[in-house]
Amino acid sequence: MTKPRVLFLCTGNSARSQMAEVLLTHRAGDRFEVFSAGTHPEVVDSRTVEALNRFGIDTSELVSNHIDDYQGQTFDYVITLCDKASLECRSYPGAAKQFAWDFPDPKSRLGCNPFAATLNEINNRLSMFLLLENTAGKALSDEPASAFNIDPTLFFKCLTDDIRLKTLMLTHYHGELCVCELMQALAEDSQPKVSRNLAVLKKANIISDRKQGQWVFYRIHPELPLWAKSVLAQTTENNIPLIDIPLTRLADMQGRPNKASFCQ
Repeated sequence: MTKPRVLFLCTGNSARSQMAEVLLTHRAGDRFEVFSAGTHPEVVDSRTVEALNRFGIDTSELVSNHIDDYQGQTFDYVITLCDKASLECRSYPGAAKQFAWDFPDPKSRLGCNPFAATLNEINNRLSMFLLLENTAGKALSDEPASAFNIDPTLFFKCLTDDIRLKTLMLTHYHGELCVCELMQALAEDSQPKVSRNLAVLKKANIISDRKQGQWVFYRIHPELPLWAKSVLAQTTENNIPLIDIPLTRLADMQGRPNKASFCQ
């Protein structure tokens, strides 16, 4: 059976489209023929090569291509990765399906490791692509299926409450916390109030608990889907000031329980 053909387009074909081509080939080269090109191609950026090498992918054969190199060819998917390429190639001739994905240019992106950040975002989008583009009648995702279900609407609703959001961020950071630790961190005097919010999170399958004597310790549910764990991880890692004071309160807590002892 002929494999579906995918063409990734960007302006320079030096970073984003190269990443997409290499990642999809690496993850599903047995199921797709993958290509990339630029509307105004440039030399492949050395930082793109470095990011891909750190990902464990061979980049020795990377080369920049011009969109005209594929003139007259047909593709099952044509995917643009920047607004400029999307505007210039809004209706690509010979494309059965055309998607417009827009990722920040790592060359001008702020923050630490911009090329690694863009690579990770493209990789995540490809996970969704592999899951949804079900041309063979079964899921194409290379992630193992899980019997654990969580309602996305309920998941995000749980994040709209300040106590629940900070509870999840603190629990993600520390791994496991009990009610008295959360009361100390959140400066909440009402144990029933904290417990009610924990009950909401447990009912939504976002956290799980374990009993230690008369006390209960809570952690992020180990079977929470990767997408949900990623949301919690990125929310925590990018919003540390939100829990900076609660972390300080927790660090200053006297007689703080550990996993083998009880709250006093």
